[in-house]
Amino acid sequence: MTTPRTPPSGPNDEFWRDYLTRGAGMEHRMRSVFRRLPHSPRCRLCAVPFGGPIGSVGRVFGKFPSSKDPKMCNSCFTFIEKHHGGAEIDVSLVFADIRNSTAMAERLPSSEFHALLDRFYQAAAEVIYANDGGVDKFVGDEIVALFFPLMSGERHAARAIDAALGLLRATGHGQKGGPWVPIGVGVNSGPAWVGAVGDESHTEITALGDNVNITARLASAAGAGEVLVTVEAARVAGMDVTGLEHRSLELKGREQTADVVSLTVASS
Repeated sequence: MTTPRTPPSGPNDEFWRDYLTRGAGMEHRMRSVFRRLPHSPRCRLCAVPFGGPIGSVGRVFGKFPSSKDPKMCNSCFTFIEKHHGGAEIDVSLVFADIRNSTAMAERLPSSEFHALLDRFYQAAAEVIYANDGGVDKFVGDEIVALFFPLMSGERHAARAIDAALGLLRATGHGQKGGPWVPIGVGVNSGPAWVGAVGDESHTEITALGDNVNITARLASAAGAGEVLVTVEAARVAGMDVTGLEHRSLELKGREQTADVVSLTVASS
């Protein structure tokens, strides 16, 4: 993934900064309710379910899949399309990808590999939403998730770390039989530009900047069943890192090393 080191700016910076960091706002309270309601898929921004009885009620209030981006409800898409732009804020990011996916694709019939990816996407999305995060995107065998005050509250770093460990458990890591799919995860916190990108035909919420690249590199460096968390993210989350394995990693394309701690889940 390549992203600009200098975030874009625009006339809506202050509006977006207030919107994205208002951890106790109405949007955050509504999302806390929506994410507890059963049924998937759901809007990646407000988490309202699109299916079942709740989906029928939501459609009355414009909470149905947008024709321009079915991953968001019409109400949320219209909002970000109208207020196109973003701002640099403190954000926590989670990247998780499947280990040895190329070998799996060679070994498995294409239909089975597709089913495996679908299962991973579904399991990962459920964990992210359960921890008050948002799915930025699925890229091949990788999921990218965002955690910031609007969705996750002020403890967004802690929620991101909880989600990362939840991803390991959801994929079977720590179980006696082993994982049904091996993944490695990276978690990082820091400033990033967050906002709406695209044009009239396609607009989405994403994060851009150096910290996004760092998180992607961490996920690539993590072993199967491992979460690599930057020391900064651990500090923001209030983690006690005493006794944890510390590493100083040289990340591809970067001059500075990244100080991280390694987390795993215990066998059950």
